[in-house]
Amino acid sequence: MYETLEILRDGGVATIWMNRPDVHNAFNEQLIAELTAACEALDADDTVRVVVLAGRGKSFSAGADLNWMRRAADASVEANLVDARKLAGMMRTLAEMDKPTIARVHGAALGGGMGLASACDICIASTGASFATSEVKFGIIPSAISPYVLRAIGARQAGRYFQTAERISAAQAKELGLAHDVVAPEELDAKVQEIVAALLVGGPKSQAAAKDLIRAVADRPVCDGVVEDTARRIAELRATPEAKEGLAAFLEKRPAAWVPAAK
Repeated sequence: MYETLEILRDGGVATIWMNRPDVHNAFNEQLIAELTAACEALDADDTVRVVVLAGRGKSFSAGADLNWMRRAADASVEANLVDARKLAGMMRTLAEMDKPTIARVHGAALGGGMGLASACDICIASTGASFATSEVKFGIIPSAISPYVLRAIGARQAGRYFQTAERISAAQAKELGLAHDVVAPEELDAKVQEIVAALLVGGPKSQAAAKDLIRAVADRPVCDGVVEDTARRIAELRATPEAKEGLAAFLEKRPAAWVPAAK
């Protein structure tokens, strides 16, 4: 189906491999459209429990394709707005998937690549990974990725890196809150699988509800409306078949029905 992506499935885990290694998985119009479509399709597939985003070759993603940027420089504001909306839409589609998402980051994750890592729920990086919001070097700004990078590292740190475009090491990325774990390159896949295994133990509907809960509560003051909303959310979930099965499995000391059988 895709020319710029490779989708691999292993049970309930789908891995989206960005597959433009000759240009370090840089974005162009086609990759943006295909990644958007892939995220939508996998999110709608009930057999998929976890989505991993990764890059073939030496890098996770080096951001925008230079040829695409050259075309944008010669295009009208209206044409650029159409392109920018598609890029922003891709980021939002990834960020708002109901399924848990993991960014498997090695090599460069620059510009939009750092945006993808930030848009995923969990970011696992190798020690050789590096990040940057490098847009100001090209006379532009990290606009489409800003909501997700700000969510990951906060406004204070963004105030530095959006303007300096400094490279951020994997260790620094962990300190900033962008990377959850940093491991040696040879341990990267094992760490991703460890996180996948933990995710597969959780109820799929409760995980989707947890993601929605974070979006509803984050950065809001604790007011009557928030307290009431959180009370309603848990009350409504307690009566669902998934919650009843989870409690029964715990009391009966057995895996819940959604947990895959051990291989």
